[in-house]
Amino acid sequence: MSSSPSLEILVRDAEGFIVWNGPPFSSNGQPTPKNERVSCSSTKFSLDGSKFMAVKSDGTISIYDSASLREMRSFAVANVTAAEISPCGTYLQTFQKPTTPQEKNVSLWNTDTGDLAHGLYQKSITKTTWPSIRFSPDESSACRLATNEVQFFDPKDFSKGITSRIRVPGVAAFELSKTPASHVAVFVPEVKGSPGSVQIFGCGKDAESQPSARRSFFRCSSVQFSWNHGSTGLLVVVQSDVDKTNKSYYGETKLHYLTVDGTHEGLVPLRKEGPVHDVQWSFSGSEFAVVYGFMPACVTIFDKKCKPLMELGEGPYNTLRWNPKGRILCVAGFGNLPGDMTFWDVVSKKQLGSNKAEWSVTSEWSPDGRYFLTASTAPRRQIDNGIKIFNYDGKRYFKKMFERLYQVEWKPESPDRFDEISELLRSVESLKLEEGKSQGQGSSQKKLVASIPTIQRPAAYRPPHAKQAAAIQAELLGVNPEGEMSKNALRNKKKREKKKAAEAAAASGSNNA
Repeated sequence: MSSSPSLEILVRDAEGFIVWNGPPFSSNGQPTPKNERVSCSSTKFSLDGSKFMAVKSDGTISIYDSASLREMRSFAVANVTAAEISPCGTYLQTFQKPTTPQEKNVSLWNTDTGDLAHGLYQKSITKTTWPSIRFSPDESSACRLATNEVQFFDPKDFSKGITSRIRVPGVAAFELSKTPASHVAVFVPEVKGSPGSVQIFGCGKDAESQPSARRSFFRCSSVQFSWNHGSTGLLVVVQSDVDKTNKSYYGETKLHYLTVDGTHEGLVPLRKEGPVHDVQWSFSGSEFAVVYGFMPACVTIFDKKCKPLMELGEGPYNTLRWNPKGRILCVAGFGNLPGDMTFWDVVSKKQLGSNKAEWSVTSEWSPDGRYFLTASTAPRRQIDNGIKIFNYDGKRYFKKMFERLYQVEWKPESPDRFDEISELLRSVESLKLEEGKSQGQGSSQKKLVASIPTIQRPAAYRPPHAKQAAAIQAELLGVNPEGEMSKNALRNKKKREKKKAAEAAAASGSNNA
């Protein structure tokens, strides 16, 4: 596809951020910087990749155009503690520590005009309550969590105030569905013996008070929502702080699946006991992968009806990353695991390759689906910071180490703007077949007998005190640590052997007499 955009990578180290051109790199195999390094404390792209924000050390928040890398606008917000850019880059959301109870400390700024679009009060923020106003990926819907309800706004005109609301007593968390933004999922924790629940409601002005789907459960302290692309199904990882079976110190997890039409509400049938390490929908939204169970963990791919499609075996895995084209799945073990990675072609149901990326903190596919990036970043790791890029089949393409690396991100692009990965896979497969044929013809003309190299077994590990003991033994007995005898020891041995032979000869002579 001639109109395919070029890949770009944002890198932030101790000196600030810089943008590289992405692979394939030039003849020297190194990326080329596209801008002068800019000092900042954090950066983030909008979901569509059109803009990105950078928080400077003086508290100023700058908005950049991703194409030209030109600073469009800057916002000087006093005492800002959190900032977020909306999916299409239309709004910048900031949080300030409140000084008075009625102060509107959450501000929504228009990035094009610099005007304040909306303001509200929020006492504090957590992972579940920030950003305060959530947008759908296409910014067609916006909502926020309030006491006992979810409030909706018109994303194009916040001056209208709250346009609709869904009343849910005790609601503690929510998640808006992806494109289309047709539904919202809410979580109500268990209270005083009554079970907790996850409910799905329709969005819009005429939103019904009754949920279209509902699932109740006991022993749940928190949940993780995962909507599919197409907004037809919802996966819910239910976490309990205590495992009643006492098999896990980290509590108990269960995986539930709900459809928006209520046709399926239940547990995902996992064939091994243990925690749910990761669950990810493919980009098509028609299947999802789960890595679960006590180590070695199992990996299974299910369809939208929770029927197993493919088993990928067991191993030291806890991470899943779907290729943006939906055909290739990377199964990896990062964090406190050794960093093993396997790359699977889900369509042909075969493994493309494997590799290792130790100490990886973040991992992400390129938008075109041809490269897989891993990074070891601070503050999670204070040493061995660096970037590794692998081809889609696991072969390492690039590596660069840093004294201190904080962030690495691909510039987001729509996968639809790139060629299908299947074309690349077919060309590679045909190339392998041609190589196999040429090797076969050569072997029929001239047969070669390959010598099998002898494999030297590695020496057994000897602790330091054993080595010292061996040295003392050599000094006392005349034997070196490798077992060879010294000259004096050999001389003494020969004397002993001659003496034994003489004594034996004398004894036999006396017997004959």
